[in-house]
Amino acid sequence: MLQARGISRAYPGVRALDGVDFDLRAGEVHALMGENGAGKSTLIKVLTGAVLPDGGTMTLDGAAYAPHDTAAAQRAGVWAVHQEIGVLPNLSVAENLFLGYQPTRFGLIRTRAMNEAARALLAELDLDIDVTRLLGTLPVAVQQMIAIARATRADARVLVLDEPTASLDAAEVEKLFALVRRLTAQGVAIVLITHFLDQAYAVADRFTVLRNGKLVGTRAAAELPQRELVTMMLGKELVEAVHSERRAPVADRPLVARFRGLGRKGSVEGFDLDLHAGEAVGAAGLLGSGRTETAMLMFGADTPDRGTVEVNGETVRIRSPREAVRHGFGFAPEERKTDGIVGALSIRENIILALQARTGWARKLPRAKQDALAQHYIDLLGIRTPDAEKPIEQLSGGNQQKALLARWLATEPRLLILDEPTRGIDVGAHAEIVKLIEKLRNDGMALYVISSEIEELATYADRVTVMRDRRQAGMLQGDSVSVSGIVDAIAGGAA
Repeated sequence: MLQARGISRAYPGVRALDGVDFDLRAGEVHALMGENGAGKSTLIKVLTGAVLPDGGTMTLDGAAYAPHDTAAAQRAGVWAVHQEIGVLPNLSVAENLFLGYQPTRFGLIRTRAMNEAARALLAELDLDIDVTRLLGTLPVAVQQMIAIARATRADARVLVLDEPTASLDAAEVEKLFALVRRLTAQGVAIVLITHFLDQAYAVADRFTVLRNGKLVGTRAAAELPQRELVTMMLGKELVEAVHSERRAPVADRPLVARFRGLGRKGSVEGFDLDLHAGEAVGAAGLLGSGRTETAMLMFGADTPDRGTVEVNGETVRIRSPREAVRHGFGFAPEERKTDGIVGALSIRENIILALQARTGWARKLPRAKQDALAQHYIDLLGIRTPDAEKPIEQLSGGNQQKALLARWLATEPRLLILDEPTRGIDVGAHAEIVKLIEKLRNDGMALYVISSEIEELATYADRVTVMRDRRQAGMLQGDSVSVSGIVDAIAGGAA
């Protein structure tokens, strides 16, 4: 149905696609997989006319295909339904289905005729939906189906579904996939982008994996074990790491925090987790598996709708980061430039930020104490700077990460949550931060560390919680904390 050969696309400083081949057959679901930055989004933008490729060719049904915008792609029968659905909640179901194509007479919309046509269209797709209802009053799953039905009304031959199940529960996912199967039975070719491995295997006929803008390979789903798919996505032969010296069993250490059934609909299913003093718990899983969502719930940056939290044996409410900090939690986020540092402020101001917030803005920390704290952590963590007054945005990524860690260490937290603490930094800074994590653990701090570096987790984590499809799939401990054990659990093995 659709064939792309040698597709390339570059942006300033990055080559998003590098000679990628991709083909799509009529009546199949083809899962496009890859980690963040693999090139998936750029490829579907090329396929749907949202961006023009720098090189390569495409054919649709054997004829040359080179859409100059999304409207041209849609006229050719290539449509996309994105995670942000793109429907109008203040219009009816029928009005959304026929937006821009409403039947008219004498310049007036023929509402009755439009509603009848909408009912007929939905009946063909075996969907029983009141076409006169405002779309915004219906569940997200129904809105997704209407967005898909709108494409079928326009005789879509190729349909790209970008993370269509991100906000759906299990029952809603099955309804959506039932619609997908009906469409493929009619010959529609579907490209599916998802981070949910189980869902991909439930509906996909083939997989194509991209990594760093290049094609890794295309395989039939029936011939591709999940572990092999995970290895293709991660992009390297994982070498078994040697775990650092085993220490006292978890039961012998004081319990710092206990989470029971903590979760939020559409974010992550309820999970159980105990964190002990002097313990590093790793969080492993593919992008989109729910690792960051779990950390956000723990820190109160996202509000849970179920579950309980205990700190030092006392049940507490954590509904905001302010409450989390008050209970002795710290959180260094993955996106340090947008969610962590305040670029225009000095290193000193960034380091004392959390401590000042906890103290209260009416009780400003004395400047002498600010200077002493900043210099202490600059020396302790080896932050490379001529002085503490330099704007933090002028530091390297590794030194920014150290300053972000210093901010939370200054609050002397009971529990420190680290989301990808070693991502995007140089080798030297990487080693120093890993060494710091081990030191903090050995000094008695409880740590929850999210990392895509599986070998790294295997060296210092006492236990590893494995996330899959927005739920806690298992907990590894003892000899199971190994590269092979973690990969097997991510891929769906026993945990």
